[in-house]
Amino acid sequence: MEIQIASLLRGAQEAEGTAIVIDVFRAFTTGAVAFSRGAKKIVLVAEVSEALTLKSQGVGQMCIGEVAGMRPEGFDLGNSPYDMSQADVEGKTLIQSTRAGTVGMTTVTKADQLYAGSFVIASATVEAVKRRNPELVTIVAMGAGGANRTDEDEQCALFLRNSLQGREPDYDSVRNLILAGSESQKYDDPSQPHFKPQDKEIALRINAFPFAIKVNREKGLLVARREDL
Repeated sequence: MEIQIASLLRGAQEAEGTAIVIDVFRAFTTGAVAFSRGAKKIVLVAEVSEALTLKSQGVGQMCIGEVAGMRPEGFDLGNSPYDMSQADVEGKTLIQSTRAGTVGMTTVTKADQLYAGSFVIASATVEAVKRRNPELVTIVAMGAGGANRTDEDEQCALFLRNSLQGREPDYDSVRNLILAGSESQKYDDPSQPHFKPQDKEIALRINAFPFAIKVNREKGLLVARREDL
């Protein structure tokens, strides 16, 4: 199994084989929490307007996501794992739009299989990929807005690569590196209340959930589903 690590939107555009698109803060942590609470599926889109249109057409019951970290007008929830942990999503289809994770996912066109990546589902994602035993895995760290590298996504990419290659990362060391990073600081800044401290705490609960998030194209849409192992 050849494993490549790529970053940002360009990395997503060039990803081949089985692609794992990472967004730790916060899209694919929020998605994992949603599935842990019984969400049926999540439709991933790039733009806010597309999400609202799909909801109006009855494709899903709730729009979730963010622009500049904040819940867009007309959305039911923002991009907060903590808020999702309090939400009633049992059996519902969600439509998610964020500025890094879902944009990156929609940018991947060369890969033959997609997974959403974050720390809370790290080991389960590794096991799901190992079961497929692909020749090539591309791990894409989306970073901030798909334009700037961030510690949490880059560290998650390394964590997944090491795990796929049979090496056990040191969880505390990984967390400490991320907590020292600039992205992490936003979640302790009272002037930015949309970045909740609880979101960071949830996002760094490594292997909190025993499932992966597999993404397929269904009737022209990117649809994420829980994949139990």
